[in-house]
Amino acid sequence: MRPEIEKVIAEIEKVIAGKREVIGRILTALLADGHVLLDDVPGVGKTTLAVALSRTVGLPFRRVQFTPDVLPSDLVGFSMVSRSDGGLVYHPGALEDAGLLLGDEINRASSKTQSALLEAMEERQVTVDGETHPLRRPFLVIATQNSVGAAGTQFLPYAQVDRFLVRLSLGYPDYEAQMEMLRSRQGGDPLERVEPVLTGDALPKIQDEVRQVVSRDAILDYITRLTLASREQPAVEVGVSPRGALFLDRMAKAHAWMAGRDYVTGGDVQAVFPDVCAHRVLLKEPAAGPSVRDILEGLLRSVENPDRRGRMFGGKRP
Repeated sequence: MRPEIEKVIAEIEKVIAGKREVIGRILTALLADGHVLLDDVPGVGKTTLAVALSRTVGLPFRRVQFTPDVLPSDLVGFSMVSRSDGGLVYHPGALEDAGLLLGDEINRASSKTQSALLEAMEERQVTVDGETHPLRRPFLVIATQNSVGAAGTQFLPYAQVDRFLVRLSLGYPDYEAQMEMLRSRQGGDPLERVEPVLTGDALPKIQDEVRQVVSRDAILDYITRLTLASREQPAVEVGVSPRGALFLDRMAKAHAWMAGRDYVTGGDVQAVFPDVCAHRVLLKEPAAGPSVRDILEGLLRSVENPDRRGRMFGGKRP
């Protein structure tokens, strides 16, 4: 792993112990210029992780606690008539100058507010009264939702969940991680000890480097065969979308870059495949038969990996 990424993870681990793999996945999504959905119970450190991440990579942090009365204008802004000349004056919302936005409990917002956020995520801009306002770059959204106390909530529909690059879960810490958490807070807030590693100027350059990582035809063929196979499984109602295939390629490129390579291998695709694709697969009968993760792991075993047949550097499928 690249030294700067190791340093970022080490800084975040000052406040979130025992979650190196999840931290790495969120960082990979950030480098791939994608957004993250965290499904978790309250109190496991989602906000703390987002704050620590923003400090280490030099992104301005904003947090929105979603409730049913949060309006789209609270996010995208609104226009008011100027007393001086009668013209419209734009007043920015919470998305203005947000490098990393934590959308806490997005499932508690109305469908209209959810859509306003997701449009900004997709277009990297907001439109108010016919005027377009670009958002700063990079712009990463970490949205959270949980099923605890879900009365009155509106979980994201499939078409909106599909816009997130990955869907992850922190989960509860184990014994050692929780002990480390308790010890670290005996002398104050460990967030105060988190040091910046990257700057806001460095991150866009890294994202540009990630885009230049090469996915040769053998890798694109592998991604295509994996995603097509997900749609052909007897237990699957909806398989991985074409957007999911594009996101899988982007995430694999970021994974390869973090490993110090300028090309993607089948191993990169395999490493990120479940996290990118699990939330894009809907089962016909979720309560019966294999889980989504089981099906995806089965595809990784059954669909031939180009690394194994020496096809990593291109060529067409025979």
